[in-house]
Amino acid sequence: MTREAGRRDGLDQQAVLLVAGLADLAVSTLGSAVGSMRGLLRRSDTAELAAEAESELLARGRLVLDRYAAVPPAHLEILARHALDRKAADGV
Repeated sequence: MTREAGRRDGLDQQAVLLVAGLADLAVSTLGSAVGSMRGLLRRSDTAELAAEAESELLARGRLVLDRYAAVPPAHLEILARHALDRKAADGV
């Protein structure tokens, strides 16, 4: 066996181990999520929790849109407003 073939086998083995580890992580995370959902469904205040979650998601959505979708005012518009404010302050 050559060195390169040994390296390739090692890389193949690492890839398989990484995939197996990721799959195990996904399964355990999914299991935890399902357990949490079952616990939430058994609660008597599920409707209130859902309403709170909805309002929180709406608020977060507004924040994201305000942060990324808001168009800043045009540069010349800002300069024109400053000029008008100065004229008004000077009484001209």
